[in-house]
Amino acid sequence: MINFFSKTRSCGAEYEAYARRYLERAGLTFVAANVACRAGEIDLIMRDQQTWVFVEVRYRRNANFGGAAASVTRQKQQRLLRAASFWLAGHNASFDTSSCRFDVIAITGSQLEWLPDAFNAE
Repeated sequence: MINFFSKTRSCGAEYEAYARRYLERAGLTFVAANVACRAGEIDLIMRDQQTWVFVEVRYRRNANFGGAAASVTRQKQQRLLRAASFWLAGHNASFDTSSCRFDVIAITGSQLEWLPDAFNAE
């Protein structure tokens, strides 16, 4: 019997590791991965000099249903914003006191697309 959940989870971890390496090669510094809190989960937290970068990694096998970038809905964005706010508060920071941005790494098939500052709190 195939454990689909485990296969999906390990596949997701592979794409998150791939995204992390891609961003590190682009000059960002890794801080944390798979940060879970009561508000949600953040795939990657990186630093781009003095800016906190919260990264959502999305993978889709193909673009039949809009591709990976299209899967980051407004609802998903709101969950990420809440999770980032919660994480920042745990580090004595906030959106008002820290430079932050929300990036998306969208992988559709074998195509990686990096969307820096894909959405924001406003």
